Amino acid sequence: MIRYKRFKRSLKSQERRQAMKWPEYLLLIRHDVSKFNILKEEKNADPEYKEFCREYKNNPESANTVAWAKIIAERYALGMSDSQTSLVDIESSRAKIVGKKLKQEFGKPDVIFYSPYLRARQTLDGIISGWPELARVKTYEEERIREQERGLALFYSDWRVFHVLHPEQRQLYDLLGPYWYQYPQGENIPMVRDRNRSWVSALIRDFHDRKVLAITHHLNILALRANLERLSEKKFIRLDEKGKPINCGVTCYEGVPKEGENGRLKLKFYNRQYY
Repeated sequence: MIRYKRFKRSLKSQERRQAMKWPEYLLLIRHDVSKFNILKEEKNADPEYKEFCREYKNNPESANTVAWAKIIAERYALGMSDSQTSLVDIESSRAKIVGKKLKQEFGKPDVIFYSPYLRARQTLDGIISGWPELARVKTYEEERIREQERGLALFYSDWRVFHVLHPEQRQLYDLLGPYWYQYPQGENIPMVRDRNRSWVSALIRDFHDRKVLAITHHLNILALRANLERLSEKKFIRLDEKGKPINCGVTCYEGVPKEGENGRLKLKFYNRQYY
């Protein structure tokens, strides 16, 4: 009898160790192409912007550089907040293709999270048009997976222009580096990682063993990778330089119950293009 009780206690202990605290899968999708993405492409192709970049490289404080910065700032002002920047293709036909492909490959998610930014909501609508069953899935607007806030720099739509017109910010950026530098009235990368950790804690608490889909942004996807894979500052910057998420790119983490104390989320694929 004593041995039987010990055996039962041993089984319960094994079950506790094998219980997975992570979602069954976590699919992350970056939003589709936004008006800012197109504005950036047009700016980069502009010969006068290239001239400004040359002047910036030679001397970011020269009178010529300042004059060019003012021209570029006016020419490429987005004229709206980051949260209200919409997709170029409002129907998000690219996202519709992604929805159709994911439907063939994955079981229907139990919950969907999306950033409160307009382009993320529009992307989700496009995915639903390709995967209509998602319209019946519980959906949450989740501010913790929004894009990095750029604060004052939003007025300029270009980091070089911002640095020319606010030289003390360029000096601070050069001193701290891209990882630790915080935009005035905005965020630095560790702040984005912190709110991402908070969201992941909610997934562990409320959605373990569930299928989770999230429509989010470039830097938040990198923040999640960095948090789950414990990436250092240098590895984060390298990933941002060499492996930026593409628009409508899909990243998949898979819950593995038998790894770790309570399972773990393991990267299945990153930044996959389905269109």
